[in-house]
Amino acid sequence: MSKGANIGLAALSDDAGSVVVGLSWSSTTGDGDADVSVLLVDGDGKVRGDADFYFYNHPAAEDGSVQLLGKVPTENGSEDRISLDLTAIPEDVATVVVAASQYGGGCFGDLNDLRMTVTDRSGEALLGFSIPDATIETAFIFGELYRRNQEWKFRAVGQGYETGLSGLATDFGITVDEGEDADEAEPRPPASADADVHADVHADVHADADADADATVRIPTPVPIPIPTQPTDSTARVAAATAPSPVGETPPPTRSRGTRTAKKKVTLPKAPKKSLAENDSWKPARLFPVPSYKSDREREVRATSVLLSVMAEVPEFGRRLTAGFGAPAGRMQTFTEVSLPHGDSPKRPDGVIRTERAGKLWTALVETKTNGNPLKSEQVQNYMDIAARRGYEAVITLSNDVALEGTPLVEVKTDGRRKHKVSLWHLSWAEVAHQAQMLIRHEGVGNAAHAWLLQELLHYLQHENSGCHGFQNMGPSWVPVRNGIDSETLCQGDPRAVEVVESWERLIRQVCLRLGGELGQKALPVQRARRGSDPKSRRTELADRLCEEGKLSAELRVDGAQSILSITADLRTGKIRTSIDVPAPDGGYPLSVAKRLLRVLDDAPADLHVETLLEGRSGPRGTLERLRPEPGDLLPKDGMDITGFRLSLFKGMGSSRGSAESGFIRSIDEAVDRFYGSVVAQVSQFEQRRTVRGRPVAGSAVGG
Repeated sequence: MSKGANIGLAALSDDAGSVVVGLSWSSTTGDGDADVSVLLVDGDGKVRGDADFYFYNHPAAEDGSVQLLGKVPTENGSEDRISLDLTAIPEDVATVVVAASQYGGGCFGDLNDLRMTVTDRSGEALLGFSIPDATIETAFIFGELYRRNQEWKFRAVGQGYETGLSGLATDFGITVDEGEDADEAEPRPPASADADVHADVHADVHADADADADATVRIPTPVPIPIPTQPTDSTARVAAATAPSPVGETPPPTRSRGTRTAKKKVTLPKAPKKSLAENDSWKPARLFPVPSYKSDREREVRATSVLLSVMAEVPEFGRRLTAGFGAPAGRMQTFTEVSLPHGDSPKRPDGVIRTERAGKLWTALVETKTNGNPLKSEQVQNYMDIAARRGYEAVITLSNDVALEGTPLVEVKTDGRRKHKVSLWHLSWAEVAHQAQMLIRHEGVGNAAHAWLLQELLHYLQHENSGCHGFQNMGPSWVPVRNGIDSETLCQGDPRAVEVVESWERLIRQVCLRLGGELGQKALPVQRARRGSDPKSRRTELADRLCEEGKLSAELRVDGAQSILSITADLRTGKIRTSIDVPAPDGGYPLSVAKRLLRVLDDAPADLHVETLLEGRSGPRGTLERLRPEPGDLLPKDGMDITGFRLSLFKGMGSSRGSAESGFIRSIDEAVDRFYGSVVAQVSQFEQRRTVRGRPVAGSAVGG
């Protein structure tokens, strides 16, 4: 679609009552990100109250009409997704505004491939709208869904503001309180030249907002993300540094972006209660015990039953796992071992999920695999056919594997002659554990019983006998590729190298899920693909680089952090390198800057490598142990300006393809945990001294 165009959703789909909106962008440098927001406005172009403004601190409506689903990685960057149940939007709401805002001094002109898409509940794309002319805008209205003659239509807007989130909010009747130290900014008209489209939608968009404002959004003075200090023991996990608040207590102000509701949310206690056991060998009774299973089938049956029962009993959790699949917010029931007729003999999917809203049912069949067992195409195909014949909406597969764009886990065929569409979705056990962790450790749930249920589920999933451990095997090509690199016989174009690259991407995405769950922040891999490149060609290029250099590399960004974490596995040397680049403060004396950096790294490992970064080249370097008594050794002899520092830790690499004690996957996990807990947590104090503009922190709440 082009800017200013509009179209009715009914003309695009027979079932457009529930849609998923996606906002995407990419950056070749890996920098830049944005936060999405949704506003429900009335016929006058104003919000009805503070609850009509949805952003990262208020991500969901109680009636399920709006839910921010968060970011997911794509082949060229990331995509923020929003679930909209248009049948649940209140009658006095005329327009749903979909927008995004930049932070940290960035603008939308710094991002590439700005695009908005709308899909139906089956995941089929209905429309797309690209924005090629973004420049200095720090907030952007991508598009609007509006009512016209009892029908929902979409308008491609593509208009921006130079005044960021505050300017956007003010324009729709929200009074913005930016805190005591923030500069007061008057609302300005859209920054884009083509403002007539926006003016046509909101005739009074530049009227005095204070006269009729009935909502307030508080945007405090920016505060860098606090990352707690963690034990320096190489086996210490990030969880030790991010223990949650006790049940019933209000957590301290952090960048953790919990759901804002009128009710107090419950999270797990900061420390377990004192045990009444006589000795440490006594094991507490568990709601979901994990005995020694005799077969994989027993694992699958129990894992399915445990998960589906908790989804039905904890609404926040069930909704979190199904909203992205087009399920409405409503009463959920789950079933296991359901017999459904199919041909000569009935089929038994592992589970069924049914959600009811306003008398309408949404149904999904569930196929589960545990212990690393692969999904079977024939089995999934049968369930797709059954779902299509019975009018069900989806089939959900669940396994240890992690899905990648452009690489289907199973091949299925769809009958194009059928009017009813069935969508196929995939969940990894790592994603299930991540969502449970986010709710009970950071965002909170409705009551203590729900928190306890999720805690028991998480304990079950993490038990070694459950078989629900996420991605744990680099695949059959791992050992031949490592041997080929070691003997220098691996040639470019070898398909086994592509398989290893795909496994590496799955591992990195699982690392992001685990790290994000511990920190309470969204963590995503950074993609630096060329514009227009597809996943297959990108992975082929990375595979050729692996054959030439013998290295697997990845970058990940934790939401709110200022630095990108780099991970490199050198298969020739058997070493894993984790590193970040820390920009130097502006205007400081070089020796003072070096001393301050070493001071904040006082508890970092002695073998941490510190390298001075200069304009266009590297400077002096050394281990922390050597540099502590002589900070001046970090200064360049020729007096060149210091642009920053690179901090790196090295660790030996596991040799086996799995996650056993000697495994490669476990060594990557341990390397990331040690580096983030013992280095990144401390260097944040150094970054706080830099003058940077940040985005709003948690604790800023609509309505104050």
